[in-house]
Amino acid sequence: MSINNDCLYCNKNQTQQDLMIEICKLNVSTVFLFKEQTYRGRCIVAYKDHATELYELEAADLLAYMEDVNKVARVLKELFAPVKINYGAYSDKLPHLHIHLAPKYIDGPDFGSTFAMNPMSTYLSDEEYTKLVVAIKDKLK
Repeated sequence: MSINNDCLYCNKNQTQQDLMIEICKLNVSTVFLFKEQTYRGRCIVAYKDHATELYELEAADLLAYMEDVNKVARVLKELFAPVKINYGAYSDKLPHLHIHLAPKYIDGPDFGSTFAMNPMSTYLSDEEYTKLVVAIKDKLK
């Protein structure tokens, strides 16, 4: 396993804990609930090892990673009934392969355009986070 000590996904530092909550591990990734919940149900699926680009993965790992992303997207659709799920894999400033899944709703923020990376406007109580994490985790099993 490749690790980058400066990477919040590799070293699981305080910045990571401030931004997201680990839900569970899947086949080749870890699923996180993004704490900023402007897009209800927003999650991140981070690849298990330190890679920065999809093309760096061997074919089997690429397929397994995209299957993990797809599995999370299906769960978000089932739980939150968004009209569309936006996928974001930018990594300009955080070079670790991860995909944001941002459920979008017709009357919701930014419908019809790109989701905001971190609007810093919608945070939940610990109880609400726990309910979301449990609901998503139960469906991913």
